[in-house]
Amino acid sequence: MEIHLPSLPMMEILSYLDAYSLLQVAQVNKNWNALASSDVLWRKLCQKRWLYCDMVTLQLHGKKTWKQFFFYRTWQEHAKSRAKPEDFTYKEIPVEFEFRAYAYYISRHGLTRNGQGKSAVCMVTSTNRISTWDIHEGAMTWESPVQESYIELMTTLPEMHIAVTVDISSTIKLWDCHNRDALATKSIFSPCQILKAVFTKDGPIVLVGDTSGNLYIFRIPDLHLISRHNVFPYAIDELHCSPQNKWVLLIIRNPQVLTKVVYMSSLLRTSEFSDPVSTSLKFPLCQGVFWTPRREDRITLMARNAPPRPAKFGTFDMKLEEIGNKVTVQGHLVASFSLQDYKERAEWMGVSEKDTIVCSTGSSLLLFDMNGLRLQTFQYCPEQIFRLWVDPVHVIVTCNDGSLDIYAWEERSPLLRKCYRLQNRRYLLPSSFINNALCDDVSIIGVMISSPSFCYLMAYTLNS
Repeated sequence: MEIHLPSLPMMEILSYLDAYSLLQVAQVNKNWNALASSDVLWRKLCQKRWLYCDMVTLQLHGKKTWKQFFFYRTWQEHAKSRAKPEDFTYKEIPVEFEFRAYAYYISRHGLTRNGQGKSAVCMVTSTNRISTWDIHEGAMTWESPVQESYIELMTTLPEMHIAVTVDISSTIKLWDCHNRDALATKSIFSPCQILKAVFTKDGPIVLVGDTSGNLYIFRIPDLHLISRHNVFPYAIDELHCSPQNKWVLLIIRNPQVLTKVVYMSSLLRTSEFSDPVSTSLKFPLCQGVFWTPRREDRITLMARNAPPRPAKFGTFDMKLEEIGNKVTVQGHLVASFSLQDYKERAEWMGVSEKDTIVCSTGSSLLLFDMNGLRLQTFQYCPEQIFRLWVDPVHVIVTCNDGSLDIYAWEERSPLLRKCYRLQNRRYLLPSSFINNALCDDVSIIGVMISSPSFCYLMAYTLNS
């Protein structure tokens, strides 16, 4: 006998389910299948998983329903997990950049409308200019004029194909990476320490932290100053936004000052909030930070460790609270543990959407749940782990010999699955290393520093 429930209560119940559960519900009968396939439900899942879905229409992606789009994007996200080393094309792009090399994606997810892969990156060069490169072709596609001052920091906003730079004179410039002249220019008084461009529900912005502890919010594309607040007595060293950019976490490397979390809307809507709404997390000596992917209010911190003190992890849930007409924010510690049995220093960390914590020492990749239960260990010898890249789909381990190990998060378990190794193609001098490694849906890039001078961008692109 078929079960029929009123549509509105049923839709309310289904709105709490994930994609896998909705597919199971759809198997019950035709009525449940129609409800579980609703565009309202699948668009909500898409917006939770990918922030930019708030700002696009299905027509831009060539899909008719949000359910189709969800599975198309999920399939694309896992393209690298299904691949083999021989499915990648390797290129080296020699670029004249210095030791402090920057390379950021300027293309959104590396995909075009027809689903074909196309990745582009933006880099700072030693000649005081920035340039963009099609890494599939290994060719430069745009270059800015030579700047008067040395470019210290750069960030990109791939959704708008925009780059933002800050030079040694504290001049901020916004580039659309098509025209030779900057779209907008703004100067501040103190030297810049941190720079980030993000999309928020109020529009695209640039966040700038200076050496005096001030946090600036500028509007894109005209760099109009939205707000400026002094949040620390010292320089802001790190800035991390939550997955949907609801929160901003700020760190300074001073053992006497705690990490601070600020409610983003209080920085953007100055007519509603006279001061930033923030709280300090009681977790000193913070070394690593990672927001739980696709879960807006949960963050995990890793405390600095040096023998004999072990690394310590703490997971907090952020919560807005209204008392009368005043909005406050609280950070609630929900779990913590220490690496008591590991003598090696924990260097890098990340978190999966299932709250699995992954961290690396020089010789091991370790997985724990947020209460400290060890789930997996991957040993490295004779190689050493140099860096770690963690996103909602992959974990990429950079080894000291220049090789990359690709792991994927399991869909229905908290564990990692090792996929393959991308072997370094050339001999490295002892002083050589990958300065940073990152990926999009169809490529993996790394900036290889070969002291004393030669540097290049190593790029693995997934064949169509």
